[in-house]
Amino acid sequence: MSLIVQKYGGSSVADAESIKRVAKRIVETRKAGNEVVVAVSAMGDSTDELLDLAHQVTPIPAPRELDMLLTAGERISMALLAMSIRSMGHDARSFTGSQAGMITDARHGQARIVDVTPGRVRDALDEGAIAIVAGFQGFNRGTGDITTLGRGGSDTTAVALAAALGADVCEIYTDVDGIYTADPRLVPRARKITRISSEEMLELAANGAKVLYIRAVEYARRHGVTLHVRSSFNNNEGTIVYNAPEQSAPAPESAPAPESAPAPESAPAPESAPAPDTAPAPETARENSETPVEEPLIAGVATDLSEAKITVVGVPDIPGKAAQIFNIVAKTGANIDMIVQNVSAASTGLTDISFTLPKSDGQTVLTALTAEQGDVGFKALQYDDQIGKLALVGAGMRTNAGVSAKLFTALYEAGINIEMISTSEIRISVVTRADTVNDALRVVHAAFGLDSDDEAIVHGGTGR
Repeated sequence: MSLIVQKYGGSSVADAESIKRVAKRIVETRKAGNEVVVAVSAMGDSTDELLDLAHQVTPIPAPRELDMLLTAGERISMALLAMSIRSMGHDARSFTGSQAGMITDARHGQARIVDVTPGRVRDALDEGAIAIVAGFQGFNRGTGDITTLGRGGSDTTAVALAAALGADVCEIYTDVDGIYTADPRLVPRARKITRISSEEMLELAANGAKVLYIRAVEYARRHGVTLHVRSSFNNNEGTIVYNAPEQSAPAPESAPAPESAPAPESAPAPESAPAPDTAPAPETARENSETPVEEPLIAGVATDLSEAKITVVGVPDIPGKAAQIFNIVAKTGANIDMIVQNVSAASTGLTDISFTLPKSDGQTVLTALTAEQGDVGFKALQYDDQIGKLALVGAGMRTNAGVSAKLFTALYEAGINIEMISTSEIRISVVTRADTVNDALRVVHAAFGLDSDDEAIVHGGTGR
């Protein structure tokens, strides 16, 4: 008997009928001879509605109480889903994050997993039940408080459970048929990818692809979990995210199943129940986890409009100044993405340093740098939140020349200016104006021959 972990997002369980359809799919997976654990999100947009309600009663909700409020959404959906499954004649038991053993640190709103002890979930499976676990939430042993994992926390819950339970595959259900070479809402002729390495998926997720969240992908990579991204509206095979041999051995930082990465909910519901043989057997998952004979040149293109750029103008070009600047930024907790330092002006001995970061951290970092301006000695700060980032990702870049030239030529011919450039072994990222980034996406997608003959089908509206 194989063990399958499934994750269903808010659009999958948006209403009673959707919950019934998801329950039917879960039951069919169980009838096929599999043990089944399900991580579920709050219904529809209920998390956003609860957030709005909190901000109506106070402009700055207390973090502890906000977590208590937000976790109510997943408790509702998990209980309703378990009821629906039981009405079909199958035993199902719902568990909160704390009951399922999702142990986290004490940080409210963005807690990180430090241990997973799913004893009650394992007991339920041993007794023939389907286990339904509330995603997005955990528990801190030190404070005794409920915590939440941040956006995409249900994806991370599912992967963490799959790792701790030794699942054969972790299925992430969404409203598209798998992972595409670009967001099919922006590039209608984006091509579905059959298999993609976790390394490439990490780069795409880190650069704006929303079908999977980076924390979940990183957890899966570190703990050898095979991901299967599928649509909950049909029985198509979707996309396998496989671990290359050198990546497949888990490398926990601490405790049995710790989380390890920065921050990503997904999926609607099937129109009809899948045939019992649609659930992937462990043999299929293992076969799909093998590395292809040769990696494709380009796996996909992603865009991100959530970042801003800060330029520190007139920095003395002497050793230690960059360290001062980024130590100040580090104390704010902001995550820096791209960094560019200009060549020093010979006449002044001054340089400019630009970096990108999440817009949500922009004001905090500006305030911190302004407070230390006298010590650092820079002249001014510039803030720009009208930028967009485009990233071209592909493991084949390691062994193929001319990728940069083709990318920059495509952007030049489209009249799109590049403001910053960053690279890794398998990624090239560029910053452009926010109002040109979608045009850049379509131009680059076509330039690298990624367009499909047919338009992609998007069953829902958000990609989650």
